[in-house]
Amino acid sequence: MNILVAASEAVPFAKTGGLADVAGALPRAIEALGHAATVVMPCYADARRGRAIAPTDFRVHVPIGKKQVAADVHCATLPASDVTVYLIDQPDYFNRNGLYGEKGKDYQDNCERFVFFTRAVLELARQLPVEFDVIHANDWQTGLLPVYLDEMYRGSRLRNTATLFTIHNLAYQGRFWHWDMLLTGLDWRLFNWRQLEFFGHLNMLKGGIVFADAISTVSRQYASEIQTPEFGCGLDGVLQGRKADLRGIVNGIDYSVWNPDSDPQIAATYNDDTFVRGKPICKEALQREHRLRVTPETPLFAMVTRLDDQKGLDLVAAVAEEFLSSDVQLVVLGTGQPKYHAMFEEFTRRFVGKVGLSLKFDEAQAHRIYAGADILLMPSRYEPCGLNQLISLRYGTVPLVRATGGLADTIVDCTPDALAAGAATGFAFEPYTSAALLGCVRRALGLWPQRESWLRLVHNGMRQDWSWTRSAIEYVKLYEQLRSRRAETVLSTAPH
Repeated sequence: MNILVAASEAVPFAKTGGLADVAGALPRAIEALGHAATVVMPCYADARRGRAIAPTDFRVHVPIGKKQVAADVHCATLPASDVTVYLIDQPDYFNRNGLYGEKGKDYQDNCERFVFFTRAVLELARQLPVEFDVIHANDWQTGLLPVYLDEMYRGSRLRNTATLFTIHNLAYQGRFWHWDMLLTGLDWRLFNWRQLEFFGHLNMLKGGIVFADAISTVSRQYASEIQTPEFGCGLDGVLQGRKADLRGIVNGIDYSVWNPDSDPQIAATYNDDTFVRGKPICKEALQREHRLRVTPETPLFAMVTRLDDQKGLDLVAAVAEEFLSSDVQLVVLGTGQPKYHAMFEEFTRRFVGKVGLSLKFDEAQAHRIYAGADILLMPSRYEPCGLNQLISLRYGTVPLVRATGGLADTIVDCTPDALAAGAATGFAFEPYTSAALLGCVRRALGLWPQRESWLRLVHNGMRQDWSWTRSAIEYVKLYEQLRSRRAETVLSTAPH
C-alpha cells in the first residue's frame, strides 16, 4: 500500500508533543512492514536547521479566501529509512519561531495557516507520481483534509483514496470564528451542527471526525473515554455517532532511541538481565547531577512532563507535604504553566536536597532521568496515550500512574496476584483524588524494601514490547480495511 501521513509536526524536523513522535516513527515502521509511506508537513524555521533538505520541482497554489497563495516544496528523509518527507515551504505562514504560537499565545492566523497547509497536502498529492491508498490525517491542523477530499478532490486522481483521522488529544480542536469559513473556500451549507459548526464556531477537529472514513485515537481506553461527557470536550455525541468507525491503537516508542542497552547519554548501559548492576550507577549519577544526597536505599521519584493541569499536578501539590517529608527524592523535568514553575521552585526551597528541578525541555536529560530514577510519577487527569510510561518501562523505572486513557491500557497494577503471575508492571490508582494518589505512593513505598519483589516488578516492565512494530501492524490492518471499503464505495457509485 501507499500511505500519506499528513501532520503538522514530525521528529526530527519539528516537535511540540507526542504527535511529532508518531509522525516520525510510524511511517518508518510501516515501511519496515513492506509498505510505502510518505510524510507531508510544514517547513518551519526549525525544520531547516542542520538538516539535509533539498528543493523539488513541485509547487502548490492554494486559494485562501479571495487570494492565491503559493509554496515551494522541499524534501528530506526520515532517519534510518527511505521514507520521504515533503516540507511545504510558505515563509509567511511557517518561517516563525514557534509552530503554533509564541510566549504562551497562539498565532492569530492559525486558521489561515492550517487551512493553507491542509489544501497544500492535497494539491501536492495530486502531483506526486503515486496513487495513495490512504491519507492519514492527524489532529485539528489537518482536520479539514477529509472534508476537502470529499468536497473538492474526488474528481481527481485521489478518487480512490481513503482517509483515516487520528485524534491525539481531543482537548485541542482548532476552533475559530465562523467568518473564517470564508478562508476555507468550503460551501456554507457545511456550516451546520452536524458537520463543521460547533456552538457558533468553525471546528476543524469536528470536520475530521465527521468526514473521515475512519477515526482512530491513541489508546483503547481513550477511545471509550472521549465518548463520555467527562472527557468528550463537547464532541462526545459526535463521536458516539461514529462509534462503529472509531478505533484505539496505542502508540509505540522507538527502541533505537529509547534503549538503555545502547543509550550513549546515560552513565551506564544495561538491559533486563544486567539492570541490577547498571541502573544503580545511573541513579548515583542522577543524584549527583541534581545535588541530591547519594543514597541507593532512598527511592528516587521522577516526573518528565509538561507542567499543565492535565498532568495531575494539583494532586501532587495536595500530597507534597506528606510525600516529601518521607524518605524519598524527586526529580522534575519540564516546562509549562507559571503556577507550576513556582510550585516546584518552592519545593526545592522547602525540601532542600530532596528535590531536583529543571524547568526546560531537555531530551538528553530525560534519558538520564529515565535511567536513574526508580519510580516515574504520572497522576494525569487524562492521558490519551502517554509515551513516558512506556519509556520508563524500558529503562526499569516503575510507573506510578492514574488509570486513565493509555495509562490504563499499558500499566498493570501491582496487586499481589498480578505480581505473582508475572503480569504486574507498575502501580495504578483510579479516583482523581489526592487520597488515591497518596495511597498508591504508600503501596509503592511498601514494596520498595522487598527487594526480590521489586526487582521482579522492574524485570516485568523491561520485558514489555511497546515498539512501533506492534502499533504499525494494527494500523496496516486498518489501512487495508479502509482500502477495501473505499474500493467497494467507488464500485457501488460508478455509473452502470
